[in-house]
Amino acid sequence: MGFKKLGFPIARFGRQSKKSYGFFIKFASVTILGLCFVFVWYIFSSSASSVTYQRSTFGEIAEPVSERGQIKKSKSSILIKNEPDLNSGKAEEKKRVNESSRLDPVVPKNHKKEEKSVEIVKVSKKDEKQEDENGSEVAESESETENEKEDEVEEGEHSVDGDSVVDVDQLDENDEVKAEHGKKKKFKGPLFDPKAEYNWKLCSTRSKHNYIPCIDIEVTSKRIQMYRHHERSCPKNPLMCLVPLPHEGYQTPVIWPESKLKIWLKNVAHPKLAQFIKTQSWVVESGDYLTFPQNQSELTGGIAHYLESIQETVPDIEWGKNIRTILDIGSQLALERGFPAIITPFGTRRLPFPSGTFDTIHCGECQIHWQSNGGKLLMEMNRILRPSGYLILSSKHDSIEDDEAMSKLTASIGWNILAHKTDDVSDIGVRIYQKPESNEIYSLRRKKIPPMCKDNENADATWYVPINSCLHPIPSAIEERGTEWPEEWPKRLQTFPDWMNNREKLDSDSQHWKAIVDKSYITGMGINWSTIRNVMDMHSVFGSFAAALVEHDVWVMNVVPVYAPDTLPIIFERGLVGIYHDWCESFATYPRSYDLLHADHLFSRLKNRCRQTVSIVVEMDRILRPGGWAIIRDKAQILKSLEKIYKSLHWEIRMTFVQEKEGILCVQKTMWRP
Repeated sequence: MGFKKLGFPIARFGRQSKKSYGFFIKFASVTILGLCFVFVWYIFSSSASSVTYQRSTFGEIAEPVSERGQIKKSKSSILIKNEPDLNSGKAEEKKRVNESSRLDPVVPKNHKKEEKSVEIVKVSKKDEKQEDENGSEVAESESETENEKEDEVEEGEHSVDGDSVVDVDQLDENDEVKAEHGKKKKFKGPLFDPKAEYNWKLCSTRSKHNYIPCIDIEVTSKRIQMYRHHERSCPKNPLMCLVPLPHEGYQTPVIWPESKLKIWLKNVAHPKLAQFIKTQSWVVESGDYLTFPQNQSELTGGIAHYLESIQETVPDIEWGKNIRTILDIGSQLALERGFPAIITPFGTRRLPFPSGTFDTIHCGECQIHWQSNGGKLLMEMNRILRPSGYLILSSKHDSIEDDEAMSKLTASIGWNILAHKTDDVSDIGVRIYQKPESNEIYSLRRKKIPPMCKDNENADATWYVPINSCLHPIPSAIEERGTEWPEEWPKRLQTFPDWMNNREKLDSDSQHWKAIVDKSYITGMGINWSTIRNVMDMHSVFGSFAAALVEHDVWVMNVVPVYAPDTLPIIFERGLVGIYHDWCESFATYPRSYDLLHADHLFSRLKNRCRQTVSIVVEMDRILRPGGWAIIRDKAQILKSLEKIYKSLHWEIRMTFVQEKEGILCVQKTMWRP
């Protein structure tokens, strides 16, 4: 449909039964990109989900200089209690309020690795003291010791040397996450200081309301040419100031699905936005709004024609069915429109995703020189792409030299080129590559360059781990993840492959969260779900919270902490999206990105890990939109401390419910800034 074919063969998966323009960025050996999980094919399937990379928006941002909030001591603490009837106090809910974080997850592989150049956190054993209800430190009781041992099992490192899937019950308590500088220092004392009094100040940064702590460079002593890090680099001290609202004010976001077509201009204010809009055809400034004309894109003929042409060329690419999880490199203004996105440098370190999880990777006009630096960036695409998965590249400015180099590089890693054509409507050149489905092609190579990775090289190690120029073997045993293509969507969501151990527990977890969402969250919290689109599960295990919301017009970013068992491959296998993250650091997204944050026993798993745990609340304030909601499930004492902090931030305490030392806290962020 509209493509001039050049005669390249079209290969199929052999599984018939299962079967946007960056600007102002110069790419060198290091390319700063954003990761944007965008449903690019919502035209074809409203429930389809994809994953895309997003470049840094609107050019370099001026040097940020943060200002710390002041914390003073006082003798008393503040506690607000509301105990409304949730109409959801069923026996199962009472019994399982804490079970979701104590389940025995399936742990395919570890996603930590030693790297000497960067300081990384290590899972620390629990301290010998804990905070009692009065805020004093008491000797650790025998029962608490047992609970902490349970925590260690959950936070234990996953085996680096083995490829087999194991139940978390089999994990050794002494397994600890390897840090690049050895063990992480323990931060002793209570999780929250019960005597602290919080006096907040606005952050004083040159990036102002767009401040991203681990992406923006923070230099106070001299002028610098660049204001974004080439690699993730967080401030020495955690953020303890509040990011301001845009100078022109902030408007409640346009709700979904109208947000696909227009957003408030003031909400995405940026010094270079006006210049950017002038160069684009898919976005128009219309009064107070930015509008996105339907079926418009950088592509002549529109995105619908583009996607249909690709599917016609390779019929196995059934958008939203056979192809569910997609990484799209290069996207703008995604989050405000209601599409998933994060921002991350993409240069020398691995992306925060497990291996073999994306069905397709797409890069349109992304200007990445894949063949440079020994092809390392393509090696990273090969790592995260599913066996038999696709890489789709499109550009109006093909270079013969680049094409030849790319052909040589893809041939060296066994990729098959399915199509290389030019669309007669948009004049876009499209190349479609396919990753091999087995290791046979590797053994047939005349030159073993790049070489195969060593046996002890963990393909799922990602947090501050450098990209290696080697090929990981493709799984071959039926019990290994990646040997079979997942079921079509939506059957994929509830289908658990053979490599997932303890599938009964996974099914039970799904039913548990389905009951909580339906009987408590949707109807019992007072949340207007028609205003909720961007959701984050800050401590996801199997993605069951996201699965329970799949029938609603929301998407969920599933965050698997780097110190917890590695269940992110399971989440991707279910057709959901997620990312690894360490909550002692700032998350890779713009301020005011999310409508709802969900934290199930996140804070209780952070004891002794972070320098200031209150900084996680500050980060929640940064990434949550005014009017947005947070649901926190944790120990009663932790919720008591959190209530005081949220009140100091002028958040509304909408509900607290405590039962048997466990509870739920529901809060709503306001427009207040100090």
